[in-house]
Amino acid sequence: MSHRSPWVDDRNAALLTDQYQLTMLQAYHREELVEDAVFSLFVRRLPPSRNFLLACGLDDALRYLETLRFDRDSLDYLASRNEFSREFVDWLAGLRFTGDVHALPEGTPVFAEEPILEVTAPLPEAQLVETFLMNQIHFQTVVATKAARVVHAAKGRTVVDFGLRRTHGTDAGVKAVRAYCIAGLAATSNVLAGRLYGVPASGTMAHSYIQAHGSELEAFRAFSELYPDTVLLVDTYDTLDGVRNVTALAAELGDAFRVSAIRLDSGDLAELAFASRETLDEAGLEDVEIFASGGLDEYEIARLVEAGAPINGFGVGTGLGVSRTRPRSTSPTS
Repeated sequence: MSHRSPWVDDRNAALLTDQYQLTMLQAYHREELVEDAVFSLFVRRLPPSRNFLLACGLDDALRYLETLRFDRDSLDYLASRNEFSREFVDWLAGLRFTGDVHALPEGTPVFAEEPILEVTAPLPEAQLVETFLMNQIHFQTVVATKAARVVHAAKGRTVVDFGLRRTHGTDAGVKAVRAYCIAGLAATSNVLAGRLYGVPASGTMAHSYIQAHGSELEAFRAFSELYPDTVLLVDTYDTLDGVRNVTALAAELGDAFRVSAIRLDSGDLAELAFASRETLDEAGLEDVEIFASGGLDEYEIARLVEAGAPINGFGVGTGLGVSRTRPRSTSPTS
């Protein structure tokens, strides 16, 4: 096996299909089955914990259809396979998508048995594109739906995507961000997605930065000197000691102190948020906000909001990136 790990791009995306699509395509070509067919993408039923899905992925689906073609390398690969004739491979060289697409706009709620997307095209074309369209629409609809639930649970508080390191691969890690933002997320930790989609990239420090310094206060001092309005992560050692180090830094810097928020990343977030707010307020730092992360999803965020925890925003990672409670939309069908 090759050690290379090539990216999927417009040159090779035509091969991102199931083997049986190509074997059927050759059979259709041989039998001259080229009349128009209609393929509908929908879900038969919603998962028990979902009362709607949020349609997403149409932009990538349309780009694929607009640029669909087999390049020379792809054609040479197929020609090397015993099951495909030279005449069929030559026919594939001229294959383009010529059909029509009807679809729900991205961000539209959708329910069971309702088409998210329909393709009307000559049968070989409609058959070939089925796999890619299901792949893109399914994944992006699943994570957009999860993000919509998280945003709803936050009740107007900022939600930021922290999920890149836990998503299932690079394609998912990038395309998920667009789906999240369609659902209402404010920013992402993913720098490439930020560049590609014009989404604000957000992030300050990890525990490793704190541990690289002689003390937590020393780390806070150095980082805030470089980034005055930063968010300081306070739970590397003891969360409330970390908050007190923030107040010590404020006393040290006086009017030069511009830290915008602290971040809680572990422990009982509600209890720690109340205690942190009290400590900050007693030090005259009422304008310093509290941002929470660490194992969050819509259920935990709803619990924190209902408890009245003084948290201004949430960072959500694994719960979004893999749609932890419902990783699929239940029987996507074409």
